[in-house]
Amino acid sequence: MPVRIGYLLPTREQVMQGRPEAALLLALAERAEGLGYDSIWVGDSILARPRHEPLTLLSAVAARTRKAELGTAVLLPALRNPVVLAHGIATLDQISEGRFILGVGIASDVPNIRAEFVACSVPFEKRVGRMLEGLRLCRELWSGEPVNWNGRWVMENAMLGPTPHRPGGPPIWIGGVVRPSLERVGRLYDGWFPNSPDPGKWREQWAQIHQIAREAGRDPAALTGAVYLTLT
Repeated sequence: MPVRIGYLLPTREQVMQGRPEAALLLALAERAEGLGYDSIWVGDSILARPRHEPLTLLSAVAARTRKAELGTAVLLPALRNPVVLAHGIATLDQISEGRFILGVGIASDVPNIRAEFVACSVPFEKRVGRMLEGLRLCRELWSGEPVNWNGRWVMENAMLGPTPHRPGGPPIWIGGVVRPSLERVGRLYDGWFPNSPDPGKWREQWAQIHQIAREAGRDPAALTGAVYLTLT
């Protein structure tokens, strides 16, 4: 598979510099596509590392670009109501005509992120289960069929509209390098998106994901291996 290169918009840096205007970010996105980057990405944080709301910004980027894929690097779904999240993602995927990739993570265990969870009334210790159930619910809602759910969220014969442009919803890439993250990629999701791993370790863990996928009856070739790198 050929190497594809993406560009992360500096949303956090713009806020830190006191320049939150979106116009520069949209111009950077257009320039990145014009230079041949394959994808354009936006980070996520509500209070811990303040920056632009990713789905809103990517909707604007989608309207200003034509070919580049668009993604979150990475979104914290545990902080969102999954019904609202599924609706927003479906709309973004329609605007981008199927170019969206949902990169997600569980969040690092550091004080400012714990405080962010408190502010959003989400128990930090429950973030993994909340993320996994929320993503399952998103996929059910993206099916376009009536959904009955009785878990953290409850609904009866709920139908989402619009559904995503891509049937079944956008691909979901999972961040993380611990064994449970590798298991989730191999068994449940569409791609792996670790943060700056050692190249040798990346190859070793990517092979583990392939083995997990085979054991789960999935085709490893259908998975995407990526890496989040900061270059200076």
